[in-house]
Amino acid sequence: MAGERTTVSASRQTPTVAPLAPVAFAQRLGAILWPSFFAAGVATAVFFAYVDPLALANITFPRVGIGRELGYTLGFFMFWLCTASSSLFTWILLLPAAGVNSPDGPP
Repeated sequence: MAGERTTVSASRQTPTVAPLAPVAFAQRLGAILWPSFFAAGVATAVFFAYVDPLALANITFPRVGIGRELGYTLGFFMFWLCTASSSLFTWILLLPAAGVNSPDGPP
C-alpha cells in the first residue's frame, strides 16, 4: 500500500503494516527526483549541444509553433521523466522481497 511500510514481528514472522512517516516519504521522493533532475540536466545539455530545438520541432511537429525556449523546456522535462522513471524502477528493485511478496503488497 502506498505510504505504508511492512515490518516483521519477531514472535510470529508475519508481516504487519505500519504507517510510513511523512519524513521517510519525502526522503524517498527526494532520493528519486533529485538525482534524476541532475541526470536530466546533463542529458539535456548533451542532447541540445548537437540538436537544434527548432529543427527538431520542424521535423516532428511542423504545424505547431514551438520556439527554442519551449523546445529546451519540453526536452528537459522529457529527460527528467525518463530518468525519474529509471530511478523509481531501481528503488522498486531494491525493495526487500518479504515486503513485496506479502499479502498486503509492497511498502
